[in-house]
Amino acid sequence: MAIPHTFHFISGLPRSGSTLLSAILRQNPRFHAGVTSPVASFVGTLLGQVGAGSEWSSQVSLEQRRTLLRGLFENYYADIAQPVVFDTNRTWSAKLPLLLDLFPSTKVIACVRNVAWVMDSLERLIRANPYENTRLFANDAERGTVHARVDTLAQRTRLVGLPWHALKEGFYSEQGHALLVIDYELLARRPGEVLPLIYKFLGEESFAHDFERLEFDTPDYDVELGLKGMHKVRPSVGFETRTTLLPPDLFRQYAQMSFWLDTKASRANVITVREEAPAE
Repeated sequence: MAIPHTFHFISGLPRSGSTLLSAILRQNPRFHAGVTSPVASFVGTLLGQVGAGSEWSSQVSLEQRRTLLRGLFENYYADIAQPVVFDTNRTWSAKLPLLLDLFPSTKVIACVRNVAWVMDSLERLIRANPYENTRLFANDAERGTVHARVDTLAQRTRLVGLPWHALKEGFYSEQGHALLVIDYELLARRPGEVLPLIYKFLGEESFAHDFERLEFDTPDYDVELGLKGMHKVRPSVGFETRTTLLPPDLFRQYAQMSFWLDTKASRANVITVREEAPAE
């Protein structure tokens, strides 16, 4: 018999620690966490079938829609024995009104990083897979040069631009109190200080994590993207400093996008460090 679950969500920018966070959280026997799931896409498809403009909209009440969506989550995770489930999708940050209506005590954790370093990390993966035409780009014009690749990824519907805008929506929303923003560098450098804050935010009892013995890899998922190593987590938590491989103009352009450092107009909870001038 399926057990009832508590649902929380992991969101935020790519290459910013969401997979690392999942690898840490899943050490707790109460928690289930993984890479991006299809649940957010299922939710969007279902709402499209019962919402305004659909021939079925008048036949599916608001309460029925809630029941259908709650059932979608429970049935997708019906075989998961852990009582607390973290579903990962980079669009959840923009879905706070829906998530809190379905699950009033839910929390969303958004992992972030200086966007210039996000772009640098993705460019490194692309260059490490020179024999793949990664699915991140639609044609040779988009993938042809580093400037084209970075600008494409930053578009509002693409890998970096979409979650950046989704996070900005959630960050400044009236439901921002349910959002916790975590800076990747702080998580990687000081996990022993960050995890207790996460547990407090979730309302969960603390757990002794082992930051030297992590296990997480999804080679099949990454091969489908054409980016081998996209979600591979090193065995131990740590932060590696490096010099960016982006041209200086690109790095400067995207280094100015960390809106989460200014919390004056936000209700969100933020765990970040003051940024220093990065090496170029």
